[in-house]
Amino acid sequence: MSAVGGDPNPNFAFSEAMVAGLADAGLEAVCIAPGSRSTPLALAFDAHPGIECFIHLDERCASFFALGMAQASGRPVALVCTSGTAALEFHAAVVEAKMAGVPMLVLTADRPPELRHSGANQTIDQVKMYGDQVLWAVDAALPEKDAPEVVLRNMRTLAARSYAVADGLRKGPVHVNFPFRKPLEPEAPYSPRFDQGQSSSIGRGVLVPTPEQVEELAAIVSAHERGWIVCGPWTGRPPCSLVDAIAELGRSTGYPVFADPLSGLRFGPHTGRSSIIGSYESFLQHGTRFDAPEVVIRFGAMPTSKYLSEYLARNWQIYQVHVRSDGVWADDSHRVSCYLQVDEAELCRQVAERCQREIGSWGVSVLTADESCRHRLDRFVRENWFDVSAVAAAVSALPVGGSLFLGNSLPVRHVDQFARPDSRRIHVYGNRGASGIDGVISSALGVAAADRDRPMLLIVGDVSFYHDMNGLLAADRQDLGNVTILLLNNGGGGVFRRLPIAEDATRFEALFLTPSGLDFAPAAAMYGLDYSCIYDQDRVALDEALCASLHGNRATIIEVRTDGARDERLRRELIHALKDIQEDNS
Repeated sequence: MSAVGGDPNPNFAFSEAMVAGLADAGLEAVCIAPGSRSTPLALAFDAHPGIECFIHLDERCASFFALGMAQASGRPVALVCTSGTAALEFHAAVVEAKMAGVPMLVLTADRPPELRHSGANQTIDQVKMYGDQVLWAVDAALPEKDAPEVVLRNMRTLAARSYAVADGLRKGPVHVNFPFRKPLEPEAPYSPRFDQGQSSSIGRGVLVPTPEQVEELAAIVSAHERGWIVCGPWTGRPPCSLVDAIAELGRSTGYPVFADPLSGLRFGPHTGRSSIIGSYESFLQHGTRFDAPEVVIRFGAMPTSKYLSEYLARNWQIYQVHVRSDGVWADDSHRVSCYLQVDEAELCRQVAERCQREIGSWGVSVLTADESCRHRLDRFVRENWFDVSAVAAAVSALPVGGSLFLGNSLPVRHVDQFARPDSRRIHVYGNRGASGIDGVISSALGVAAADRDRPMLLIVGDVSFYHDMNGLLAADRQDLGNVTILLLNNGGGGVFRRLPIAEDATRFEALFLTPSGLDFAPAAAMYGLDYSCIYDQDRVALDEALCASLHGNRATIIEVRTDGARDERLRRELIHALKDIQEDNS
């Protein structure tokens, strides 16, 4: 078998075939965690002119950074690590990628078969180690000098197939495990060649709805004036064509669009042409004076909003249509009447052409409730200082075209409940597949690295920040000066204050709130980030800090210290004050 390059070490012939195949398939970025066993892969990736390498000292940070890059680019990003527990550090991000539908290629180096189950150092069972949390798992062929030519061709085919599966109709992670025998270094000065061999080309079309599906949905919509369009979280950045198609469906049917902040519908120019609803989490908590919708057309994953999901589950008579091209089920209350696995944008366009109806009186009552609620929310946030006030100020300060990454727990819930639909084009991201608090900083920095021309705003709580402080190193190492981190320090896990256990004063703080008591200023200094702290409800200082950072070129942490108990008390007071919102509009 002839090597791809000139080096006689077969580890490099195999690695170069894989890297060349991945580059031909479209791979542009790889995150590498240093290690010995992965030397052939690391050198091959580093040598390829078409693939950018991002080096991370911490495997977990590397994996979430790759996750963020893949979200922002919509394309697979590769991960490389050495053998042993290093590969296990990828696991949390692999789970998130599977649950959220984020394309990733997980490439783990391994010991050769004779060292497995032998007690050899740094050797664990890596074959299908991620179980069903990946879309496909392959134990690659062991590199050998005398292997048949078909084995090398198989490496290129494996690269093409791995990329295609990760980037398929259902996107997600693919795991390829590479056994390497020593020596792991090239036997001569390394001079790889990537131009030998032919790669496979794998294409994919779209699922076009059938005429019968279009006519049936159009007939249902035409027969029912009372309808909503509910858009849940969308992985990464939904294409403008999809956003515009859903917005046009709302306009042509007269159905208000309930837009999750992670759906791509809450922010953008289309908000001026469609009835975008954003305060549903507030006004649905007390019931509604208007009748329930007869039809709901859903897109994306389950909504972030607890009360929107509960409303749809409670009103069993609603005819629910869920449209999702990847075929992933998202209906925890089991109320979906019809599931359509078709291209969302194409279905919207065809149904919109057949339904031209002005919004009716019932739809107007929904809009009126939303607007009345919105005025009260905005006024309360202006007149009172709590963590939501800082979130609102930060979102308002983000420039057009900027990226917003929302930490789990309180940040994503605050934006869902309080962020008004806005004509500014803002790209919103979050890890809502498994909704964990790990890796949030690294994911946001991965998004920033995918497009350094866009300012990135991360809103994160103090516990999530603590979980991923190692991730801050990437801001300096990857030269990410476009990042602003709004750190909401409310003294622990503030989201738990919403639970009944919060009434148990003797156990709540120690077992659930778990305040760290840390001073985060030294962390900023250690990792080379600018830092400012906002005390005493100083709105002017916060606005100035946000403006300087979002329009500057230095990665910055803006810590806002709030009283978590007061934050939750004010939020509950606001929600209680909205009880009469329906009477105001009846």
